[in-house]
Amino acid sequence: MHEPVREPRSSENCRFCGGDLLTSVFDTAFRDTTADERLFFAIPGALCIPCRQLYVDQQLIGILGLSDARCTFAIESDRVLRSPAA
Repeated sequence: MHEPVREPRSSENCRFCGGDLLTSVFDTAFRDTTADERLFFAIPGALCIPCRQLYVDQQLIGILGLSDARCTFAIESDRVLRSPAA
């Protein structure tokens, strides 16, 4: 059985290198100025394929309290589909 191949959905280009963006959901690690690391799962964003720049909505960054933090790790999330509870 073959799994479907996910195609990058490019809606914009990277503002740094002009590369294609992969719009998806990412599991991330952010480190703040005090070197505390915080993990977040299923963050919607876009990843530049050539230069690996992660774009996350600035409003979401503010809500999560990450304004002074830097993303140190991001990987596309595995999505688990669940059926609605009966």
